[in-house]
Amino acid sequence: MKIDQSFVRNVTTNREDAAIVRAVIYLGRNFSLDVIAEGVESEEQLAFLAENGCPEAQGYLFGRPVMAKAFDLGI
Repeated sequence: MKIDQSFVRNVTTNREDAAIVRAVIYLGRNFSLDVIAEGVESEEQLAFLAENGCPEAQGYLFGRPVMAKAFDLGI
């Protein structure tokens, strides 16, 4: 289950977005679904997600998109 970046974007400043994110995390956990937050761009967003039990996140905080031929798997 993905938490859309439109909710993650303002999760630390908008009470409604924070409530939606918490609800999705809660539902995912209780239905044994994997949950990932997309669009994480700041340490504050990541901290909020971690404090609320979101197990995975993706976004520019971790890395910018790259072309497949430029991506080295190091295998």
